[in-house]
Amino acid sequence: MRITIVYDNEARLPELRADHGFSCLVECGDAPPLLFDTGARGRILKHNLSVLGIDLCRIGVVFISHDHSDHTGGLEEVLREAEHPAVFRPASSRMGVAAPDVTRVSEACQIGPGMFSTGELQGIEQSLVVTTDEGSVVVVGCAHPGLGSILSAASQFGSVRAVIGGLHGFREFALLDPLSLVCPCHCTVYKAEIRRLFRGRCPDCGVGTVLEL
Repeated sequence: MRITIVYDNEARLPELRADHGFSCLVECGDAPPLLFDTGARGRILKHNLSVLGIDLCRIGVVFISHDHSDHTGGLEEVLREAEHPAVFRPASSRMGVAAPDVTRVSEACQIGPGMFSTGELQGIEQSLVVTTDEGSVVVVGCAHPGLGSILSAASQFGSVRAVIGGLHGFREFALLDPLSLVCPCHCTVYKAEIRRLFRGRCPDCGVGTVLEL
């Protein structure tokens, strides 16, 4: 599987645009590409996708972690150009979604082959779990319910080996000890500390980062 960061507070190349928000493209086997969140601004998301050679028309699934504008701001743009993707959004979401195929997620469920939602945790946020032969990869938007709760919910699909995404003020660093890869992005407050503690298994995150897992 491959995860490409397409929207983040940092950028890896000068031609890519950094902005406060998060989105990544998840490609797994023959499943349609999944866009996790949509960043804050559609024009920036479209620019980054274009530079990275990613065609919006290929996206088959849009997964919204939570309702905050830095994760949903590009959704309208995506739905305008993608060809009828399935949208999975939290049950508590109040945003209108102009798409024919929308699932409001409350409990853990399957999104596609090898892809699952943790369910909406604490009425706040859902995370994506992608299973692989080596263990599960968890993609988080901001980890508002707490990373411990997210990892616990994700463990129902198998042992977790990687976490990617925004971690806000997360400081329970011992929870990361069993993981082979930690990629803190976007809103992570203690990013430098996590990189120091988990040097060698903590790649830099930014627009243009590609993780082969």
